[in-house]
Parts: sequence; structure tokens; C-alpha cells
Amino acid sequence: MLGYTHPACLDHDTGAGHPECADRLGAVLEALHAAFPALEWIEAPRATRGQLLRVHDERLLATVLSPPLAGTMRLDPDTLLSPGSPEAALRAAGAGVAATEAVMNGETDVAFCAVRPPGHHATADTAMGFCLFDSIAVAAAHALDRFGLARVAIADFDVHHGNGTQAIFEQDPRVLYLSSHQADLYPWSGAANERGVGNLVNLPLPAGSGGEAFRRAWREHLLPTLDTFAPQLVLVSAGFDGDRRDPLAQLALDPADFGWITAELSRLAARHACGRLVSMLEGGYDLQALREGTVAHVAALLGADGPVRAGA
Repeated sequence: MLGYTHPACLDHDTGAGHPECADRLGAVLEALHAAFPALEWIEAPRATRGQLLRVHDERLLATVLSPPLAGTMRLDPDTLLSPGSPEAALRAAGAGVAATEAVMNGETDVAFCAVRPPGHHATADTAMGFCLFDSIAVAAAHALDRFGLARVAIADFDVHHGNGTQAIFEQDPRVLYLSSHQADLYPWSGAANERGVGNLVNLPLPAGSGGEAFRRAWREHLLPTLDTFAPQLVLVSAGFDGDRRDPLAQLALDPADFGWITAELSRLAARHACGRLVSMLEGGYDLQALREGTVAHVAALLGADGPVRAGA
């Protein structure tokens, strides 16, 4: 297993009191370094303009890559740009591309991208919901175009629906998008009847749902669809804001639930995709819950990948 991150992801400044802050990534890296000291970390490269333009248009690139000279600039009530934001966004998207390259080239079976800002709300032309570029969509498009894959699955267990990822791929049958998320929560999309060209499966969960409901949704609906699709690559939007402690949502999951879904996705990746799985950090806004959730997630990824290589 390989980890991807970059110090520039800490320099995306969202201002005092914003839930999507640099402390989130700091907490994740601190927890993972302590729990898995042998895990090899790779410095994420920048995504190229061509890689971004596979899923985003020129207007969004111009917006995100033109930061204020000082301070922050608000793109919407929740989404901000600072002088450090362009580099952070380029490295976050670049992490997904590099991790995809690594698993497709056989350098590793599994990779986790510990990056920010998150990405799954960014649409082709709009930065929103804390997200600037849709990093997992960039990774999926790279897999399709660079490696000629016919079936890429994106599994999203963030508590918020990944409206951007869905919108980017809803007419592309090569990409299966699966999401469990809290119903009637930002961005107020992801209804069960949103099916795209048959390549979208959304399971909204009522507020207050716990691990039993979450696991049932995946076991009875989402995982069987993924199994039938037989993906050649599994990508994961790994959000930990479904934890019962998270301040921005009202599900009642715990770290064991994140470990469980990770193990299930890993098993399907092993069955259909030679174990190839790339996970990218999305949400999670209680720092202790985020620490515990990412440790459970990476532990399950390592269980699928086997022991960390000596010297890694």
C-alpha cells in the first residue's frame, strides 16, 4: 500500500472557524503515522491542465487558479480561495492521478490519498461545498483515458451526496457511481430515483441511521450492484462525516462501520480488479472521529493489501 499527500494541502486557508481546515489533514497524518509507521508516503505531484480538463471546463480552472493576492475570497457561502489554494487543489487532484497510475502499473494494489480540499461536490464548472476540483473524478477520467478501462466504479460513503461526481459521469456508462448519504442534507441531491443511464445507485439514509442501516444499504443494494458491474478499478470517496460525533450531519456511524465497508470494497476489488483500489479523503469534521475513522479505513486497506512491504 502507498499513501499520497503533500504539505501544500495544509496551505489552503479557509479562515478562522471553518470546519474544512488544515487541522483536519494534520490530524489524519498524525494518526496514520502513529498507527502505521512503516507505511510509505509519496509526495503528490500537481495535476496537469490536461488531466483537469477531462472533467472540468476552462472557466473553473481560471477561477481556482486565480487566487486573491492576500486573505481569502469567497466563492460561495462555504467555499473559499486563499493564496495557497491553487497549489493545494492541484496536489489533491494530482494525488488521485498518481495513485491511479501506481495501481494500474502494478507498483501497489492499494493507495490512500490524504489530501485536501475535498472534491466530490465540485461540478464540471463550479467549485462548491468546500471543494475546488473533483479529485476523484479526475482520477477516474485518467483511468478511462490513459489505460482504456471500460468499467470504473466510484464508491462514496461520505455523509453528503457527491453531486459533482455524479453530474460529471451520469451519462457515462463506463463509470458506476454508488453513494450512501444522509437524506435531506447538503447538497440536497442523490435521491434514489436519480439513475443516470443506469450507472447511478443512490441510497439516502434518514437522519439518525446507525451502522445497522448503513451496512444493510451496502450489503443489500450497493455492493451487489458493484459486484455485477465487475469493475476493473475501484475508487473510493472516503468521507468520515457519517460518524456520530460529526458536527455537520446526523448519522450515527462509528469507526468499525468505516472499517467494514472498506473491507467489503477491498474484497470486491480483489475479485474483479486484481485488488486495484484508490481511496481519497473527502469529509469528516470532528478531529477525533476523523483520526479514528481514517485509521480503521487504512487498517482495512492494509488487510486487503497484506503486510506493508519491508522498508516501506
